[in-house]
Amino acid sequence: MDKLLRQFIAIAETGSIRAATAVLNITQPTLTVNMRKLEGDLNARLFVRSARGVRLTPYGEVIYENARLMQRLDDNMRKSVDEMRVRSERGISIGSGYSWWTIFVRDMLLRYQQQNPKAPVQVSLGDQLRCLDQLLSGDISLFVSHEIRGLSGGIGAQFIRLSQVYNGVFVRAGHPLLGAVRTPAEIEAYPVVTSSLAESRQQRFFDENWRRLRGEAPFGRESYIFGSNSISACLDYLRSTDAFLRISNVIAPYFAEQGVMEVQQAGTPAMIPMGIYVLAERRGEKRLENVLEWLIAACRETLPPPRD
Repeated sequence: MDKLLRQFIAIAETGSIRAATAVLNITQPTLTVNMRKLEGDLNARLFVRSARGVRLTPYGEVIYENARLMQRLDDNMRKSVDEMRVRSERGISIGSGYSWWTIFVRDMLLRYQQQNPKAPVQVSLGDQLRCLDQLLSGDISLFVSHEIRGLSGGIGAQFIRLSQVYNGVFVRAGHPLLGAVRTPAEIEAYPVVTSSLAESRQQRFFDENWRRLRGEAPFGRESYIFGSNSISACLDYLRSTDAFLRISNVIAPYFAEQGVMEVQQAGTPAMIPMGIYVLAERRGEKRLENVLEWLIAACRETLPPPRD
């Protein structure tokens, strides 16, 4: 807030220039000169001086009302910024796929807040490309995900490998695919549900060779019968149809509670690395490294170590 307006408020509220100098810790000549400057800037007389001190003119009353409003707004702004700064010292903002949230991220965050009760927590649940977009935009500090194949080396995202999983095939209870080992052809005879909705703008994350390899289907136009970035919506659809969903196998116990079962796949499913993505340029930041330590420890308590 403008210094002259703060000095004006002090005079108006103490009723005299002398009393205001004590509040403001400045000399009387300096305060007098500053008020003359303010009156000159506003082209209005603000005070009427008398033996008892000063009183506001009608112009001064208007300026005082507005100056007090400006002071409250300024004080509130500064208080909000200070509170945000304090909270951000230990606050966390992370992204996660739904599987990882269910398996270990949720419990890790609850433990974190028990030890840091004033630390704000912001969580973004979504597929890996959405989380990558948020990471690069600065909306989150890190995210837990499968390793994303084909990323351009120039985007600056560092992958910390923690474990490996495979994509399970999940269907409703009583589905024809259950009860026997199924080949890829048998599985793919049924419609597909996806919880990873690729967007055309996300194509910029990948190098040109990878774009050509997956170019047989336009980016974001892969074949599926139903898609949603909400796992709840996908589950609702699965329970009502013969469609199937591919997602990390680690979520199988939770899905079983929701009436959605894993299909036995023929052969050995391909293993996919999982871990944490973070911007390489932010490594070494105290707060970020602290959150990484918590997440890495929680993951290792739950999932097997990565294979060589």
